[in-house]
This record gives sequence, C-alpha cells and structure tokens, in this order.
Amino acid sequence: MFKQLITTIFVSLFCLCLSAKTAATATWQIIPLPKQVTTTGGQPFAISGKTTIYYANGDAKQKRNAEFLASYIKEITGINVATTTRKGNNQIQLGIANITGGNEAYRLDVTKKTVVLEGTTHAGVFYGMQTIMKALPIVKDAKQVMLPAANISDAPRFAYRAFMIDCGRHFFSVDYLKKLIDVFAMHNINYFHWHLTEDQGWRIEIKKYPKLTEIGSKRSGTITAPRSEQYDKVPVSGYYTQDDAREIVRYAAERYITVIPEIDMPGHTQAALASYNELGCTGGPYDVCQHFGVIKEVMCAGKAQTLQFAKDVINEIMDIFPSQYIHIGGDECPKDRWKECTNCQAKIAELGLKDIEGHSKEDQLQTWFMDEVAKDIRARGRKMIGWDEILDGTPSKDITVIGWTSPKATVRAAKEGHPTVIAPIQNFYFSNLRINKITGIPSIERVYNLDPYQDGLTAEEQKNVIGAEGCIWTEWVKDSKKLEWELLPRLAALCEVQWTQKEQRNLDSFLQRMLHIHDIYRLKGLNYKEDIEQAVKK
Repeated sequence: MFKQLITTIFVSLFCLCLSAKTAATATWQIIPLPKQVTTTGGQPFAISGKTTIYYANGDAKQKRNAEFLASYIKEITGINVATTTRKGNNQIQLGIANITGGNEAYRLDVTKKTVVLEGTTHAGVFYGMQTIMKALPIVKDAKQVMLPAANISDAPRFAYRAFMIDCGRHFFSVDYLKKLIDVFAMHNINYFHWHLTEDQGWRIEIKKYPKLTEIGSKRSGTITAPRSEQYDKVPVSGYYTQDDAREIVRYAAERYITVIPEIDMPGHTQAALASYNELGCTGGPYDVCQHFGVIKEVMCAGKAQTLQFAKDVINEIMDIFPSQYIHIGGDECPKDRWKECTNCQAKIAELGLKDIEGHSKEDQLQTWFMDEVAKDIRARGRKMIGWDEILDGTPSKDITVIGWTSPKATVRAAKEGHPTVIAPIQNFYFSNLRINKITGIPSIERVYNLDPYQDGLTAEEQKNVIGAEGCIWTEWVKDSKKLEWELLPRLAALCEVQWTQKEQRNLDSFLQRMLHIHDIYRLKGLNYKEDIEQAVKK
C-alpha cells in the first residue's frame, strides 16, 4: 500500500513537472516594448483555474481592472480565473505604489508564487495588464500557461498618445466605436480624438440648434472617386445623441482613455451652414456637401450671431465631454468669402487688423474668432487644441497645436512655445491615399521611423512636444473592414513610437514582435494588412 502511494505521488509529480515544461509559455517581447525587462531565471508563474486576481476591498477601479484582466486571460487562453479581495499564493496581485515614471508607470514582478502588478495610478495598473495580456500565448482551452519569472519596470515616453477617427464624412455606430476603443486600449492609447463635424455631415446633437442634426446630419449622395464628376446618389446619415456621446465617454474612461471632441470651425462647416444659412457670409442657400476637399463656404467671422453660435455649441460640448482638451479645428479655412464679405471687413476694421509679414488681416480675423471661443474654453478650466493652420495668425501660447501639414509644422509650433503634438500627413495619416499605395514593410517604416523629437529643436524646445497622434479620415472609408485595414498593424508601430524610449526602438525587432500581435488581431476578429506579415515571414 505504501509502495503504491509512493508510486502515485511520483507519477503525479512527474506529470506536474512535465505539464510545466510542456505548457504554453508567455513572452515579454511584446508591443510596445516595456522600458526595462529583467528575466530572473526563477521558476515561472503558472496561470491555471486555481489562480486568483487580488484587488483591495472597496477599490472600485481596481475591481474593474481585475475583471478586465480575468476577461483577457479567458479570451486568450480559455482559462477562467476568479477575482478576490483576499491575498494568497498562486495569485496576481494588483496594487498602487509610488513608482518612478509618472502617473502611468507600473512595475511587474513575476515569481513562482505570485505576480505583483503595481501602478502609480489605476491607469498604470491597466497598462501593466495590457503587458500581461499581450505576453500570453494564444491557446485553446489550456489547463495552464506559464509567465516567465521577471521584473518589469515601465512608463510611457509621451503623456499624449492619441488616435483620431473622422465620423463626419461617414458615420460609425456607438458599438463599433467601442470596439475601436478596445483596440486603442490594447495599444496603450490614452486619447481618442473624435472628429464630429464636417462639410459632409454634422454628427453630434446640439439641443439649442436642432437643425444641425435634422438637416446637417444627412446628405443625398457622395462623389464616387477623387476628381470624379460622378455621385452615387446613396443617402448618408447618422448622428450621436448627447446620451450616445456620454456613453462613449464613459466606456473610454473605464479604459483610461479620454475622448477629445472636435467641432471644426470656422472652415469645414458647410453642414452647419446648410442647417442655418445665416451663419455664412452669403446667406446661402447651402447643401450638405457631397464632395471632398477644401470648401470655399465657411462661417462668417464678422457676424455676432456666428460667434454666439460657436460659443453656444462649444459650451454644450463641454457639458458632454469632461476632457481637458476641446478641439476647435482651425484648418483649411479659405479666406475668399471673408475678403468679399462686408461683415468680415467691417469686423477687421473695427479690430484694427492689418496685413503683417506672414499674416494677412483675414488670418488675424480667424485668430481673433478662435480666441473669442477659447475664452469660453478657458473660463471652464479647459484647454483649446487645434490644427497647425492656427499658427497662420498670432494665437495664444497656451493653445495646443497638432502639426499635420508636415513635420516642419511641429518644429514651428514647438519653437513658438506651443504644447505640440506631431501628426504629419506623410507619416501618421493612415488614410492617406498616396501613401496607402506603399505596401509591405515600407508601409510600417514610414510610421515607425519618425521620431516626435524632430531635428532643429533644442532640448528646451523638445519639452513642448507632448506626444504623437495618428489619424484616419473617412472620405473613402465607408465600412469597418477598410478602416481596420488602414489602422492595423500600423497602429502597433505608432504605439511604440508613442510609448517606447527611442533608444529601445528597432524596426527588425518590432517586425518580429508584430507577428504575435497579428495573432491577437485574428483572435479578436480584426482585419489587418497582411502583406506586412507576409513580407516579414519571407
């Protein structure tokens, strides 16, 4: 009997060891690459059905984090783990600690008995959870998976890590935007820039101006191709109620993402003019635009009622969105109408504006108009953000500038003392038709190899560069499949530019690590550009 017991124990131990050796093992070679990974050589931590995730009792945010992590483990490995407020062994323990690296820093210590994940804030813990999720091997109905013993210290290089989706040209549902927010979270994005208004559609409910959605959210057709004279006559419509917008804000906030709303002005406003003709210089009539490009019809900066409209809209927007940043566009505003408009010229005379070197009096009228709106933004403790054309006037230094026209625009904004975000069309516009013709590895290189700290900036001026942003404009993007194809895996390249220290970034290393995140995309049912993967595997 004793001999049989010894044999049973030996066989059980042998099977356990064999299971540990043959169980699927995670890798810390993930995207974005953490700041410091030290493998200790100790025995790995085995995640199994007996593993629990600890969070402090009464900490609602950490409870939600724990539930997220449990869902990630289930999705990737098939293993069910429970959450608990009691500490023990065989446990992933979430906590808050004073960690070097800022509000989003985290520390991850993996031993045989426990995984201790601590962040400076709950957001830091969340990013550590993303590291665990992306490290996990993708297996089906596993009994256990192994996390290699290691000490990881990580923090982002830039505090502003954004991606913009244009819903003005084509409308995307609340449910689909939630799916994109989950994709952003997986890539350590912390700002969702939501472009809500365009010449081709006004997509957000403004209660004081109901015609914006009654009229401005609908167009009767769309041009069929660039420079075409053909229109498809297919109606396009859709808008977000204020409750819809608040739901997006809530959903994103649970994933530590801030939603930045953009209400473009004074250009890109023909949908608003179609709704309220009196806001334009000519008084209309105007239609919601069916073609794309830079549109001549813009808001009349000389009319008091136009400025009041802009202020009313922005104040309703601030009621909905708690973001510190409120984006009011400022791009691609032709001054043709203003030069002819008696109201605009009268306002220019009243303000005493004159042509100066590099800035026309109409440029300065736009600066005045936007500064008037910015006063309301500042009064509510928020910050105005806009595209780099706002530099064509003489804007206040507290206005954050997104440099889109070229990397040189970023240099200019930073040198002029503005908080600056780099988002050049040549590199970070994922919907750029010309650039999208580039295939394979070069389509990744154009994103990965651009550094936010551009040549020509002093060390002091570099401090003005607060981060980087990618953009998808939807003139030619009507469906989720094409949007995801444009987004992935280039978002992976962008997120490493945003998060990982420059000296750690290496394109060859990235391309190899990218293959695993492709597996995660497939698991999640996401579409991605497979020619990059094929080029890497050759």
